[in-house]
Amino acid sequence: MPVPVPRQRAIPAAESGQAGLPQQARSTSDSGLTLLVIEDDPTGAFTVPEMLDAEGKRIRIRTARNLTEAERLLTDDVHCILLDLDLELPGRPATPGTGTGSTQSTSTGPGLGTGSATATGHGLDTLRNVLRIAPRHAVLALAGQADAERAAEAVRVGAQDYLFRDELDGRLLSRAIRFAVERKRADTAQYKLAESRLRAQENARLERGLLPTPLLHGSDLRFAARYRPGRSRALLGGDFYDTVRTPDGTVHAMIGDVCGHGPDEAALGVELRIAWRALTLAGLCGDELLSTLQQVLEHERDNEEIFATLCTVDIAPDGRRAGLCLAGHPAPLIVRPGRPAQLLPYDDNGPALGLLPRARWPRRQVELGGSWSLMLYTDGLIEGRVGAGTQRLGQDGMVEMINRQLIQGLGGEELLEAAVAQVRELNGGELTDDVAVLLLDRGR
Repeated sequence: MPVPVPRQRAIPAAESGQAGLPQQARSTSDSGLTLLVIEDDPTGAFTVPEMLDAEGKRIRIRTARNLTEAERLLTDDVHCILLDLDLELPGRPATPGTGTGSTQSTSTGPGLGTGSATATGHGLDTLRNVLRIAPRHAVLALAGQADAERAAEAVRVGAQDYLFRDELDGRLLSRAIRFAVERKRADTAQYKLAESRLRAQENARLERGLLPTPLLHGSDLRFAARYRPGRSRALLGGDFYDTVRTPDGTVHAMIGDVCGHGPDEAALGVELRIAWRALTLAGLCGDELLSTLQQVLEHERDNEEIFATLCTVDIAPDGRRAGLCLAGHPAPLIVRPGRPAQLLPYDDNGPALGLLPRARWPRRQVELGGSWSLMLYTDGLIEGRVGAGTQRLGQDGMVEMINRQLIQGLGGEELLEAAVAQVRELNGGELTDDVAVLLLDRGR
């Protein structure tokens, strides 16, 4: 038999001082525990004993006679729900039987009832409704001794634990409440962790799919690239690059940088890269191509302050010369056998895309020679700090760094890997900006 302690009055949400705060941010050690009891006993025989939590604070109790009252009382300062499995759903009569050992009766009205039940599903529908309206709260199921099967099924449905009505006392109930609250928190944390992992895996698959696959079939050029986003736990940033070979044998390479390095900038970078590839394969080049890309940028950007820098190179089929267009972007670096690395001419540079509405981007012809390596990069490679001061590596510092690595015999993938690693080391840790580096090699 339950301890005959009078039922405590319902405490309005405003009295708790925690109304409106999310459950995850609430500290039970500061405000104590609050229990919402959902049951209807017309005889008044069922009572809830007075309880204390682990710190000796009184566990506050609210009572509801049906789900409508429960939903109204279910504020964020409620920690746990005690649900009588004999509570009827509105419009559903009690099922005669001997399920709880209590006196058989019919429902006393919509949403009420204490009739016994033999069907396992009886009461579980009510529980499912409670779990639907209270997905963040711990739930305890209350049943009779003869209803052990239904009580166990309640846990499988989603309750944290079950209690038998005839064994209920203050000490047992207070302990069950504490355990249920902690179990719910642990389950919620585990669910969020699994959800976060799945989301990260989906993002990684998506971002890997958005990285370019060079189209160089039939070319004797060797390709290498390195990409390091500045955004934590991301595979893709605002930097973008691509390389394609058109049917006439010309190899087109591009690298660009959308200002910023968040997910919106990454999405815009992908759009510009795809547009560049489509326009290039359609035969556009130089100023005509960049003017069209600017239209794409102006249409797709979130605000007028967004711009993108770009460097395009189109290498002739014989590999000995190239056309160069710069839109506010640092000039590529070229390495020829027996000569130190140097920057390609950049004195005839156009503005970044999105800055001037009727800008022009002149195409400059450059001689490459018979054997060379051409490195395109974004400013993340040159804007890292050097030491603890404010000095930046800069283009001159990058050229000196590459020359030292060339003396060590590095080239191709190893050269790019060493360059990115040394820039990070000079910066004293991770770089805050995205870094993209693209290398094209041509032997004699």
